[in-house]
Amino acid sequence: MWISRLRCAAFVLVGICLYCALPARAGAQTVQCALGGNALPNGLVVLLPSGEKNYRSMKLQLLSNPSMSGVAVQVNWSDIEASEDKPDWSQLDALFAAAAAAKKWVHLIMFPGFFSPPWAFAGVQTDLFEIQYGPGKGNSAKLPMPWDRVYLRRWFAFMKLLSARYGGLPAFRMIAAAGPTSVSVEMTLPNSPAAHRQWMADGYAPARYLSAWDDTFHFYAETFRNQCISLSAPGLPILGAGPKGRAAHLSAKQEVIERAARAVGNRLAIQSSDLHAGHAAVEAPDNTEFINSYSGRIITGFEMRSGSQDAIASKVMGAEGDPPLALRRSIDKGMAHNSGGRHVNYLEIYAADVEPAAMQPVLQYAAQLFTTSSH
Repeated sequence: MWISRLRCAAFVLVGICLYCALPARAGAQTVQCALGGNALPNGLVVLLPSGEKNYRSMKLQLLSNPSMSGVAVQVNWSDIEASEDKPDWSQLDALFAAAAAAKKWVHLIMFPGFFSPPWAFAGVQTDLFEIQYGPGKGNSAKLPMPWDRVYLRRWFAFMKLLSARYGGLPAFRMIAAAGPTSVSVEMTLPNSPAAHRQWMADGYAPARYLSAWDDTFHFYAETFRNQCISLSAPGLPILGAGPKGRAAHLSAKQEVIERAARAVGNRLAIQSSDLHAGHAAVEAPDNTEFINSYSGRIITGFEMRSGSQDAIASKVMGAEGDPPLALRRSIDKGMAHNSGGRHVNYLEIYAADVEPAAMQPVLQYAAQLFTTSSH
């Protein structure tokens, strides 16, 4: 994507400011993200079907793909703990067993927010918002306020149960920080003009939102001592009073990453979950270069915006009607070297693009990028 000289200068200034604030380079000798060795999140990762669609039929056979180094899975909180303190671990047990057998590392992506179980809303401040993207987009659903302490306490209690069960497994290398979230683990909130007015009426303030995230960063750092902690789309979704231009958003991203780094240290990973080389009907700000500007200093990664297996998806991913080329173009965009000659540590690719035979040469090509160049 073309970037103006002014934007490039902004990235450079942000990078200079962050260089001293961030932990040392996340190299194999300084970071341990799993028991049994100094293991960083790395390589290609197959992203299994999400919890909203068909969590009960995860395609665990895809873990045998030799181009894949890891596996990520998106799971709704409500799918695991439908009743308080009575989690059903059966599907996650199967996931970890399959990962261990296939010698793949695991990234757990657990969705609270809109996808919290009904019991978790009791006594919690909530409001109805339209789901802003993904499955259920446009439908109104109940969302707990990100800062509500009762809601966060219940979410943290569930995370403690999860850590107690899986935290000591060598395959468990990374977990996504979540809690003050809505439709995913991204730091996004419904923010249409109508939603913005609702947030203001509900008591939203940047300091209140960031305080909830500070608590979340410290909780994850303490609870998941053997894992890296991923942060998706770092930033402040609603800036509040004051400037609201590009510089203000860059400053907010900087502040969030600094806060996370102070709590998590060099186990912090930052990622964007919107990697694509084409054009979507509704484009979010392109954070590809922003994330990659940190590569070589902290752990970085991308999740593809979608699979590439139909006409619309292939167009968004970079080559209408040609899924292999669309995926390759998106991979090349994500694996570009930054000014320091580094690229991201990992790429997460949807299962729909890992399964077809026609995609295997592209996956083999991408896997080789992690062994033949710096990251």
